[in-house]
Amino acid sequence: MANTRSVTVRMKSDLHYESKNAQGNVVEIDMLDPEHKQAQSPMDLLLSALGGCASVDAVLMMKKKRREVLDFFVEVEGVRNDGVPGYYTEIALHFVLVSPDATAEEFEKVVVLSVDKYCSVASSLKSSISYTSEIRRSL
Repeated sequence: MANTRSVTVRMKSDLHYESKNAQGNVVEIDMLDPEHKQAQSPMDLLLSALGGCASVDAVLMMKKKRREVLDFFVEVEGVRNDGVPGYYTEIALHFVLVSPDATAEEFEKVVVLSVDKYCSVASSLKSSISYTSEIRRSL
């Protein structure tokens, strides 16, 4: 049986939405101009999801190797298509580990495994998407 997850995205105003998962966790989303931004855009959230997904496995693998993790972050940058839709044509992740005992070689191997093998978000970017629609006359 498939492991299914779901969220509901609901309009709060024309350019402001909220996404709620089955457990009731809420993420605010907006498509406001940068100077009025109050939340991440859907495209920002995609980069955040990718970076977050790849980060968890990278950190856990380094700790499994008994390496001390003093700090860790990943900088994620997406280059968007100029036309419509403005999809990402390229996404670059730059992983930074602050550790007194890790080596560059082992961290590089961990990053490759994290992104290419274990990250569900990276793999999902290759999946097919289906959709349906309906009209309801009242709530």
